Amino acid sequence: MNLGVIGAGIVGTSLAVRLSCKGYRIAAAASRSHSSALRLTQATGSGRIYETPQGVADNADFIFITTPDDAIPVVVNETRWHKGQYVVHCSGADSLDILEPARMVGAQVGSFHPLQTFASMQKAIDNLPGSTFALEAEGTLLDILKEMAVALEGRWIKLGGGDKAAYHTAAVMTSNYLVTLVKLATDLWGTFGIPREEAVQALLPLLKGTVNNIENLGIPKALTGPIARGDIGTVQIHLKTLEETAPAIIPAYCELGLETIPVAAAKGKIDRRQATELEDILRQTLKSNIEREDKCVQC
Repeated sequence: MNLGVIGAGIVGTSLAVRLSCKGYRIAAAASRSHSSALRLTQATGSGRIYETPQGVADNADFIFITTPDDAIPVVVNETRWHKGQYVVHCSGADSLDILEPARMVGAQVGSFHPLQTFASMQKAIDNLPGSTFALEAEGTLLDILKEMAVALEGRWIKLGGGDKAAYHTAAVMTSNYLVTLVKLATDLWGTFGIPREEAVQALLPLLKGTVNNIENLGIPKALTGPIARGDIGTVQIHLKTLEETAPAIIPAYCELGLETIPVAAAKGKIDRRQATELEDILRQTLKSNIEREDKCVQC
């Protein structure tokens, strides 16, 4: 089976590299940037570069569309597909509806989303093995996608079209917003003179330890900290410090704290009284912060 890739960015190239290492033949590639397509074919040691997606569609049996999500419908609508082809997008959020033009002419359509972060080419290639792949397809194509996930040393889950938005939202919260949380934490370290790079290095073992606890203990047992212990006084110290040094972080701290209370209760380390008191403190602080911001806007 000849594989083609439309969109030779980090996702498309890392998939092509890993699949070629497992015996899949990359036959064709196209990308907005010729240099990106050239990089993909050089990295896989095979494949002809085409100037348009149509060239890939005409010379591959199985086509990955790994463009940015907003470009997928454009590619699908402007390309002439063929009966019996497999056309697969790699969007985490979009259902198969955007591949309807290909399905209408007899192609089998599917989705193959690696649940992984793609920050740089080499890191993406290194991180793919062991990842979970979200599949949306039926019949023969679903079997092929399962085989690909296993070949990539990963696990797979099957999703319906209505599942994709919630699935992708969870991925964004886990990966993207973790970066934002670390950014907020390092901002706080800046208030006592520690540069961001140094703060990141100091916090990384804590991050890795937390991930290790989640993996080995699960949720809620992995939860630690003042809310998990019911240390109301410590939470009050945090809020007072934020008011004095970084008031912009208060909403995030309070909202995350409120979501943490049920986890702490499930762990069994705080009682109903402690949970209620923590909720009252965080909600009141959040309300006061909003009122203060409203007064500032009116001024």
